Amino acid sequence: MGTGAITGYVDVAQLVLYVFWIFFAGLIYYLARENRREGYPLETHRGTTHDGWIGVPAPKTYLLRDGSEIQVPSGSAGAQNVQAERTYDNEGSPLDPVGNPLLAGLGSGAWAARADHPDLDAHDQPKIRPLAMFPEMSVSKNDPDPRGMQVLDPYGESAGTVRELWVDAPEMMFRFLDVELADGSRRALVPMTFCRITREAVYVHALLAHQWADVPATRSPDSITLLEEEKIAAYFGAGLLFAEPKRTEPLV
Repeated sequence: MGTGAITGYVDVAQLVLYVFWIFFAGLIYYLARENRREGYPLETHRGTTHDGWIGVPAPKTYLLRDGSEIQVPSGSAGAQNVQAERTYDNEGSPLDPVGNPLLAGLGSGAWAARADHPDLDAHDQPKIRPLAMFPEMSVSKNDPDPRGMQVLDPYGESAGTVRELWVDAPEMMFRFLDVELADGSRRALVPMTFCRITREAVYVHALLAHQWADVPATRSPDSITLLEEEKIAAYFGAGLLFAEPKRTEPLV
């Protein structure tokens, strides 16, 4: 028998390979279970739940940055109350929104239940705040400054006027436009990714002018929580599909 051979048919290298296969299979199984700490158990269209054949891992406690603790899976977080109903009573049938489709939490308007506190920087300050709070920052001279511009919907109707920009200070990137609505009733934030800024106006295709009245608001006038970010982005995302009935129809 050669070096490392145990029998005429088995050697050390072969055993090491088998051990590696067993370890790798166990690693895949472990990671698949860990991936189910959020979003499980699954909910069927009949309202029942199931864990799947891999199952859900045992609860684990995590220490957060602020000293608080969170346990996941907690067993208390149920499914979000999506305002929708199935078009047919069978598994996999599509959902239609009920009530205001922009607030139904459906499709492009879905949102995740993120933490209801601001995202903090290394100095424990909110990352995203109005530009006025950062005197050392400004809009580049090579770009149009949207402050004072009208915000126009796809039909050219004014939804309001831009009063301020909100900046992500650590990233040095503008995240939101702060818009005073046309009727002067309130101000609303719109994510920059939904805006097309020219030197004449700001165009937001996602919503019609009258739909801005229901844009989710923030509790604070100078900061935004992770959950508020999620819901605002979801509202404009829903507009891409539900702002007008024709948007849900095929292009051809």
